[in-house]
Amino acid sequence: MALDFAAGCFGGAAGVLVGHPFDTVKVRLQVQSVDKPLYRGTIHCFQSIIRQESMLGLYKGIGSPLMGLTFINAIVFGVQGNAMRMLGSDTPLHQFMAGAAAGLIQSVICCPMELAKTRMQMQGTGEKSLSRRLYRNSLDCLIRIYRRQGFRGINRGMVSTVIRETPGFGIYFLTYDTLTRSLGCEAGDRFIVLKLLLAGGASGIASWISTYPVDVIKSRLQADGVGGDCRYSGMLDCFAQSWQREGWRAFTRGLTSTLLRAFPVNATTFATVTLFLMYMRQEEVEDACESIRPDLQHSSL
Repeated sequence: MALDFAAGCFGGAAGVLVGHPFDTVKVRLQVQSVDKPLYRGTIHCFQSIIRQESMLGLYKGIGSPLMGLTFINAIVFGVQGNAMRMLGSDTPLHQFMAGAAAGLIQSVICCPMELAKTRMQMQGTGEKSLSRRLYRNSLDCLIRIYRRQGFRGINRGMVSTVIRETPGFGIYFLTYDTLTRSLGCEAGDRFIVLKLLLAGGASGIASWISTYPVDVIKSRLQADGVGGDCRYSGMLDCFAQSWQREGWRAFTRGLTSTLLRAFPVNATTFATVTLFLMYMRQEEVEDACESIRPDLQHSSL
């Protein structure tokens, strides 16, 4: 039980370090003005951030996800592992249900964390309201939002987060389980690391493709009102305005960056979690054998 939470911590930290630059690009592309876009695409966005803000610009707002996602992954993998034990049999439906439960529960932490991350990532984008430094760090961002807007303010985008995370994590764990079974990921396999990386990366891509339009709405809601008036009254209003102004393409903005990020991040996360659990459980078995051996020797005497 505790191992699931510990494995999630290590996997979450590894995934954030690998994927945060891609996430910064994704958010910038999702929320930029359609009338006066700052970036022509994923590569141009990467180049512009590095040129104008240095490499550190790609890691803006990393404090919030590094602290939050480490804890969130502990919750996700802990809840999923315990849910599977409660459900009993290891079936595709149970994998989906356990993953969905984990996604639902972690949304409570994920929403404020992503709000702070999004607001930090939007600083210095060149837009008048965002060109000045509004927040010192992620914690300062949440404190300022809470003082102005209260509990509701720091949970802006909660509904869209729940709608994204619940089915998204169900698909995430279902895909990973299906692929690891198909690839034959056994402890003694010499290619197990490569297989785990492939299964984890593909699971991340499947999860993001299935929920990406909701993520666009969530990002726009959480970036809305920075340094000015709010444009959207809620999720449905954001959807309607985005569709009216940009059509269906609005809900694919930043998708390339997201998929480029999804594979290495989730490959790293799942491989780290799985290998950690394999190693620790092997040690538990060996320790148990060591404790039994003296008793066997004593009984033979």
